Amino acid sequence: MAQKRRTNIYKSGDDAPFNVSRSKIALFLECPQCFWLDRKLGIARPDSIPFNLNNAVDHLFKKEFDVLREQKQPHRLMLFYRIPAIPFWHPDLHIWRDDFNKKLGAITLHKETNLNIHGIIDDMWQDTQTGQLYIVDYKATSTDFPISLDGKWKEGYKRQMEVYQWIFRRLGFDISETGYFVFANASKNKPGFHNKLEFENTILEHQGNTAWIEPEIFKIKECLESEELPEAKTTCQYCNYRKLIKKESFKNQLSFI
Repeated sequence: MAQKRRTNIYKSGDDAPFNVSRSKIALFLECPQCFWLDRKLGIARPDSIPFNLNNAVDHLFKKEFDVLREQKQPHRLMLFYRIPAIPFWHPDLHIWRDDFNKKLGAITLHKETNLNIHGIIDDMWQDTQTGQLYIVDYKATSTDFPISLDGKWKEGYKRQMEVYQWIFRRLGFDISETGYFVFANASKNKPGFHNKLEFENTILEHQGNTAWIEPEIFKIKECLESEELPEAKTTCQYCNYRKLIKKESFKNQLSFI
């Protein structure tokens, strides 16, 4: 049941740092109006359907890499793609991956805005030659098309990784501009289900550019400080839906609005 949230709402003049997650940065980029309603008034977009199968793949990937993390050995995919790396171990990895479901992950304070920028990573690998660290993100999909980083949704994937790169550099880690997406693509070209899905794994490299992040953080702060509702993005389906309902309610005097 949808209801107004009463926690984690921005209040001007509050000395305590305000938490802004990677996903809320993405929301701001999608639509400042939806972001403002969420963070200022506690009116969030309707919840999306949980991707339970995707989460299962993500969880199993982590288990698979954790075994090799303990052994300090490369994964077969690293060897196949000739990536000279091993899974990175750190005592705070369970915090960065939010294994205890605290919804914060890795966090850094942006002092100029007093905003805590945080995000939850999937994994981190370490180059065995340079010692640099790679941000790694696991993705599950099912498509007959070649796996690529092209398309609307994939732009969001790239920004997601870049925010993680930015956070960990601020935390003092030597983070490579190169990041890796590990895709698990479920095949639909089988004679039947037979109680199992078969996946083909692909690793795609992304060269991150974090120059856009800090300017957007300042814009987010300005948005949070504003007492006026920002303009909606013309491409925002949620805002366009609300506008259409409002328009029709006046036109047809809908009693249930």
